[in-house]
Formats: sequence, structure tokens, C-alpha cells
Amino acid sequence: MPSDFNKIIYALPKFYRSNYATLMKTLENIHNFDTSDIAQFRFHVLQHFYHYGLSSTMNAFSVKRSTLYDWKKSYEDSSKRLSSLIPRSTRPKKTREMMIDWRLTAFIKSFREQYGNISGYKIKPFLDEYAKNINIHTYSIGKIGKIIRRKNYFFEGRKKTRKKKPFGKRLTKAPREKDPGYIEMDTVVIYCLGEKYYFMTAIDVVSKTAWCRLSRSHSSRQTTTCLKEFQREFQSQIRVIQTDNGTEFMGEFEQYLQKERIEHRYIYYKSPKINGVVERFNRTIQEECLNRHYDLLYDTQKIKKKLREYLLWYNMKRPHYALKYKTPLQYLEEIS
Repeated sequence: MPSDFNKIIYALPKFYRSNYATLMKTLENIHNFDTSDIAQFRFHVLQHFYHYGLSSTMNAFSVKRSTLYDWKKSYEDSSKRLSSLIPRSTRPKKTREMMIDWRLTAFIKSFREQYGNISGYKIKPFLDEYAKNINIHTYSIGKIGKIIRRKNYFFEGRKKTRKKKPFGKRLTKAPREKDPGYIEMDTVVIYCLGEKYYFMTAIDVVSKTAWCRLSRSHSSRQTTTCLKEFQREFQSQIRVIQTDNGTEFMGEFEQYLQKERIEHRYIYYKSPKINGVVERFNRTIQEECLNRHYDLLYDTQKIKKKLREYLLWYNMKRPHYALKYKTPLQYLEEIS
């Protein structure tokens, strides 16, 4: 079956191994030159020098005569390869090495082998005493640490702690629900004058009834309180709670859901699209409420009052596009 568009095939001629290596080296030099602004500037200066002479180049680019001739020499000696204008590393060929005494190094090694991965602060008193006994200078705490790192004196592997896995079901896609009672929850963190303010949010995926609670701590007890307020405010029968994998949705929160026989579902890590409804509500409440009253965060009572006023307006008076421009309260009255 013929294709709907023309196919163009690009092919290189056959090369012998030596010619192929030369071609690849040339392409690499060109690529390196294109990515070096300094090399391109030097090439531009040399082109000006070849056309207009020394004095014009020195006046135009404020380049010293010796520097210009250094560039010219390296460029011409390399058969005018562009890569010769790329600046080389200024790292010295001979670098300073830390002077260490093998006896003290052996002491540090044996000490960590015997007592585990203890720090240089704890090793130093014993090292000082040992150095005094053999009549040599001891090491500072910083030098002990450098020796441990450079010699890799780590003889006990660190314990690998596994994060507690959530109990419930994991979701691979966003829920498609028709009946109220499916709640998504999340947390919004706002920084103000070096302080953290946590806003626990919850929203019904179907009816769009939403709730938000201000807290100064990030704990499962606060998310549990937020959920209880949501239940009390809307008298809703919750079937499923969907959250991310944060620790605020474990512990006491998980125990409360098991007690109330509410199913708990988790989204996969780094998959906020699955939690799309509450993520959209987070943005809405920040744009329409929190950002407008940012200066009230220092006063807990005032920001709580503004937050409650907004939530009443959001649930009872604000039209929603997803509900065909009805309020969540109107939608609940129609389906009840």
C-alpha cells in the first residue's frame, strides 16, 4: 500500500575504517565548537585579524597581542581545526596531596572496624592519645573525616528502612463515578514569613461539595479532623476516600477509615492527574481565597473566618461548569 507522504532516505557512502574514524572525529570537533561560545569568539577575532590586520583587531576586541598570537599559533599548528580554539582545562597537572601518616591512618581504620561507623568527633580523643604516645602530631576533626571518606572506611552498611506501604487499592486512572460519596483529599502547603500553613482539602468527585481546614501541623490527626468536619457539614455517606501516599493519610486516619468501614484508595507516586478533582479545587481555593487574603495568615481566627465564608459561597452560591452551572447544593437537591 503506497504511503501518504514521500520518504527520503539519507545514506552516507561506504567508508574504510580509517576514513570513518576521521569523519567521526571531524563531526565531533564541529559539535564541540558549536557548543563553545569562547571558541566561536576566538574564531571571529582571528577572521577579523586575517582581513584587517593586527592593530584593527586589537582596537576592535581589546585583545592583547600575545593572546592573539597564541590563538593564531594553536589554530594554524592544528591545520586550522576549529576544535583547537576550544579552551583547555586550567586544572594543574600536579595537584596538592594530603600528607598523612600511615600509623594514624591505620589507627583510624582499625578503630572504625572495631567500633563501627562512628564520627571523627568520637575518634579524635583516642587518636590524640595514640599520637601523643608515639610522639607525632595528631589530626584535626576535619582531616579525620577526609581520611574516612577518601579511604572509604565504611565497614557497616546503612540499614535500609522501607517506607510503610499503604493498605488500600492503588489506582491507575482517575475515577469515573456517578453517585456521590467518592471523596478525594489532599494537602496545600503555603509559606508565609518562614512559617508553614497546611490546608487539608476534601471534595466529592460527583457533587463537587468541598471542604478545607487550616492547620499548623502535618499529621494524620488533622486530616482525620478535616474528614469528620466534612461528614458533619454535609451529612454525606462516604463510600471511598482517595488520597496520595503522604504520611498524613496513614496512621490515625487509616484507623478511622477502617472503623467507619470506608474504603481507602491510593494513587501511584508522582501521578497527580489521578487526583485531578481535588488538585483543581486546590488551585481554585488558592486563587479565589487564600492568595487574596495572604496578609491574614498571621491571624488564625481571621483567616479561618474568611475560609468558612468562601466555602459557604463555593458550595451554595458559586455555579460550577462541571455541574452545568449549578451549585453543589442545587445538584444534591435534584438527585435526592
